[in-house]
Amino acid sequence: MATQSGLQDILPLAPLQEGLLFHSVYDEAAPDVYVVQDTMDLEGDLDPEALRAACRTLLRRHANLRAGFRYAGLRRPVQFIPHEVPLPWEELDLAALTEDERTAAADRVLEADRRRRFDLNKPPLMRFTLLRLGDRRHRFVLTNHHILLDGWSRPMLLRELLALYAARGDDSGLPRVRPFRDYLHWLAAQDRDAAVAAWREALAGIDGPTLVAPGAATGPPSYRDAWTPSLNPPCTKRSPPWPGSVR
Repeated sequence: MATQSGLQDILPLAPLQEGLLFHSVYDEAAPDVYVVQDTMDLEGDLDPEALRAACRTLLRRHANLRAGFRYAGLRRPVQFIPHEVPLPWEELDLAALTEDERTAAADRVLEADRRRRFDLNKPPLMRFTLLRLGDRRHRFVLTNHHILLDGWSRPMLLRELLALYAARGDDSGLPRVRPFRDYLHWLAAQDRDAAVAAWREALAGIDGPTLVAPGAATGPPSYRDAWTPSLNPPCTKRSPPWPGSVR
């Protein structure tokens, strides 16, 4: 298969991406709490090569999943999109271990993966790990930096990944991907003055830096095994998502 080197595009960042970039590079020695990890336990026959092909096609289809980020020496940060990126795939066979050893080994792999920072200058900011846990038992781990994906996008990405797996990486039956550039154009066309006014009203009376959660512990970033927030109805009211592709 022919490959194409070099850059496909250079784009600005969405406002939320700028915030995530700032928090991720503010202290590069601290844990990056914006490393997101999804794990899926799979039972039954599994074709690792088909899953690997699906992951490769996913990165090829969605340019924004191949994004890297630069900020040093620039007035505004940018995201650069290579034509191609290497597939960050790891496959481990733990089936020969005892049940207790297998559980402990799988936990260590997941913990190490969750704590491994992404270098935002070196895309892709995603990685895929497949653990073989026994006969017809696997655990698939998809890890990405939050700067690539939000909560609206993740179910869309997983549905597409499953469709690509069923087709062994062939995307000819899937709809054309809408470019991320279109989303940035849509975002730039929104009424900035109205947004500023809405935030000014929401933050009225606040005269300095303020903790969103006043009872939260202070200190350096840390990982949590579980966190159960309590939100009131206005906080949980959803607005419709932008009708685009994986974001």
